[in-house]
Amino acid sequence: MLRWRLLVAVSALVLGTSALAQTETLLLKRASDLRQGPSESTAVVASLPAQTPVTRQPERQGPWMRITTATGQSGWIHMFDVGASAPPTSTGSTATGMLRGLTSFLNRSNTPSTTTATATVGIRGMSAEDIANAQPNLSTLKQAEALRADAAQARKFAEEAQLAARAVDALPEPPPPTPANDAAANGQRGSSK
Repeated sequence: MLRWRLLVAVSALVLGTSALAQTETLLLKRASDLRQGPSESTAVVASLPAQTPVTRQPERQGPWMRITTATGQSGWIHMFDVGASAPPTSTGSTATGMLRGLTSFLNRSNTPSTTTATATVGIRGMSAEDIANAQPNLSTLKQAEALRADAAQARKFAEEAQLAARAVDALPEPPPPTPANDAAANGQRGSSK
């Protein structure tokens, strides 16, 4: 019965901390545009300098998260542009410490444990609506085309970097896939040996 109550308490604590994390304060890692919607093609609400504190809101679409600035401006920013508001400490947050204490109590382990701070980022990709509404970004295409190098530029780069041409043998062609019924027959023959 005690374990059941502790499990309920831990669950409530985890749910409470995850809800709290949905509106955590973050810092911009680089100068970024606060956008009206979750896309590069939407209007820019404001340009924010690096190290601007922002508050993450619960809404998220793909790699875009809704944020609010300290001045009250609200909009969307790419998740790769934000980071933790402070570096992780060795003691961690109060909720983390409580969770660690409860789990060690439930495990009843006498061996000391070490913890490592981790961070993960996930992007769900484009939705069907995103793909249907996708528009080419012609200015970015022009920037990419301006970076194109022709054969003469490539040779000049290779000479300056003292690169040498080498003949490389082609990889052997992989064998064709075995049909499923042949593989089953080979498996039966192999098991009778």
